[in-house]
Amino acid sequence: MAHRKFVDRDGRSWEVRPRSRAEWEFVPAGENPGPARTAAAPGYETDPFELSREELQRLLDTARAAPPRKKPSPFGD
Repeated sequence: MAHRKFVDRDGRSWEVRPRSRAEWEFVPAGENPGPARTAAAPGYETDPFELSREELQRLLDTARAAPPRKKPSPFGD
């Protein structure tokens, strides 16, 4: 599945990636210096392409900073 890109009201670009049925991730794209964020997926839709920019903006407004991934390196730093 492709990831949806959209520009928020402040002009920053984001890529929306569904991580699960319950959670979506907003990843900075282009010149956006912000951190990635996670938000609860809307219960009425499973595809980000079906949402309007206003609906995506509301989800982004409620999103929290994504916790850093703590997956250990397979290379054994």
